[in-house]
Amino acid sequence: MKIFFRLLGFSRPYHHYIPEYIVYIFLFIVFGLVNFTLLAPLLDILFNTGYTQANAIDHMPSFSLSVSWFKSAFNYYVGYYSKGPSGKVSVLIFVSLVIFAASLLKNIFGFLATKVLTRMRVNLVKKMRHQIYEQYSRQSLGFYVNQRKGDLISIMSNDVVEIENSVVSSIQTIFRDPLVIIATFVLLFYLSAKLTLFTLILFPVSGTIISLISRKLKKGGGRSQAILGKILNTTEETLSGIRIIKAFTAETFMGKKFDKENADFARSTKGVLNQRELSSPLAEVLGIGVIVGIVIYGGNLILSGDTSSFTASTFLAYIGLYFGIITPAKNIAGAVTYLQRGLAAGERVLSVIDVPNTIVDAPDARTISSFEKTIEYRNVSFRYDQAEVLKDVNLVIPKGKIIALVGSSGAGKSTMADLLPRFYDVTGGGIYIDGQDIRTLTTNSLRELIGIVSQEPILFNDSVFNNIAFGVPNAKMEDVIAAARVANAHEFIMQLEQGYHSTIGDKGMKLSGGQRQRLTIARAVFKNPSILILDEATSSLDTESEQLVQEAINNMMQHRTSIVIAHRLSTVRHADEIIVLQKGAIIERGTHEELVEHGGIYRRLLDMQEVK
Repeated sequence: MKIFFRLLGFSRPYHHYIPEYIVYIFLFIVFGLVNFTLLAPLLDILFNTGYTQANAIDHMPSFSLSVSWFKSAFNYYVGYYSKGPSGKVSVLIFVSLVIFAASLLKNIFGFLATKVLTRMRVNLVKKMRHQIYEQYSRQSLGFYVNQRKGDLISIMSNDVVEIENSVVSSIQTIFRDPLVIIATFVLLFYLSAKLTLFTLILFPVSGTIISLISRKLKKGGGRSQAILGKILNTTEETLSGIRIIKAFTAETFMGKKFDKENADFARSTKGVLNQRELSSPLAEVLGIGVIVGIVIYGGNLILSGDTSSFTASTFLAYIGLYFGIITPAKNIAGAVTYLQRGLAAGERVLSVIDVPNTIVDAPDARTISSFEKTIEYRNVSFRYDQAEVLKDVNLVIPKGKIIALVGSSGAGKSTMADLLPRFYDVTGGGIYIDGQDIRTLTTNSLRELIGIVSQEPILFNDSVFNNIAFGVPNAKMEDVIAAARVANAHEFIMQLEQGYHSTIGDKGMKLSGGQRQRLTIARAVFKNPSILILDEATSSLDTESEQLVQEAINNMMQHRTSIVIAHRLSTVRHADEIIVLQKGAIIERGTHEELVEHGGIYRRLLDMQEVK
């Protein structure tokens, strides 16, 4: 139940719901029990067993908020109507109208209680989704190294829906129906303690059987949700890699992979659903079994004359009350078994929410508003798990200079760049801006200084304007156009059907590769950062697009400090300093001419690319 109460904690503060709910549910239970307690006098009237004569009183009792007052007032009106010209017919109509009024009030208060829980349910799910999204958006990049995108999407969509449909939907049953059963048993003990004690012997048997089903259901539900995450991951990979799948004629291969996961999910779900659906009829059969025991035992009490107060009409009312327990007991059994699948989904949700964010601001973190002098890497080391990526890197980047990072794949170039905006934190040494360790600065103010253009253009399914002015709600059109001109993007944007208001499709698929990259450059220009990180921004482009993008990059780098990562060495020959990395360490540094003359690794890379 620990998981259940943690999930329930998303609905806080409870004072918005609990006092109001308690009032409504109390009145719901009271008026529900009134229906059954009036069954005995109704039967006495119908079968002429002398109820009106034995129970009627001649005067209206003084008001007091007690059960005895309501009982006495009822008996007074029974006696009053029984003296009228219609006699027992009037009493029958009166009792029937009281039962109808009690039933109406019961359902009104039941509806109001449900409205309170609906408000609680909606708020709970809203807060849960918000916290999951916050976790996704604020986690460090290291969080995504060990996560599959399909699983994360499944948690946000399917797992939250499963929690809403099972855990949250079970709240009403879990909080209301036990109270109904308790209140009913209090009344049953009042009617016949001996018979009620006999029935309680049978309850542990049914509880044990239902509990065994619940354990299996939770295990199966967790497996189903895990398989569903695999299905979504395969689907996402298929959609994003459809060109490669078709190019390698791998449709059949991917289809078989999907079919296997789909079949596993179907088998797991079938077992879970069968077990879940078994709980309700099983609870009903067990409840009817208890009723049969009551009829035999209670009937024997009446026939043997063992109790004088337990009349036939009271016995029938007792059975009616007990039948009233079957529905809430059935609901609880169904909710408990249904709840297990939701708790399995809840475990997956909480397992993501509980992952600590490794990139957090220090309690005394300061803001930084400008970059004035130098960026310095001091004895910087970094490792992913056990794999060392950088070791003892020392580098000073003066303001306004262009620094190029080159080397073979896996040398640590992108990692060096990712450490500067604190996408990851160094595992040794430190990075300093104007002498301040970046870990002592607020993350937002640090990243405000930095603009990034990556190898893969990352765009959103929105308008050109909103992609360039990304994250700035009140951007001016003239500023967006100015950024687009710097990025050599204004001309092709104006040729689009709706210009800057044209939607570019998912990941910018309506644009060419060069156009997409120029939009990302325009976005970086619009931000107007002091520091630029260009991560192989032209490596995936054709020659013509590369020239346009490179020109845009040159425009953007003017008067800015730039860190350029490049495989194509022709794009960095004009850098102020070129840093050559190998296996996480700096092995050469200098200008293009100095490194060519040196004849080391850089010269060998140049010769391999046939750069003259």
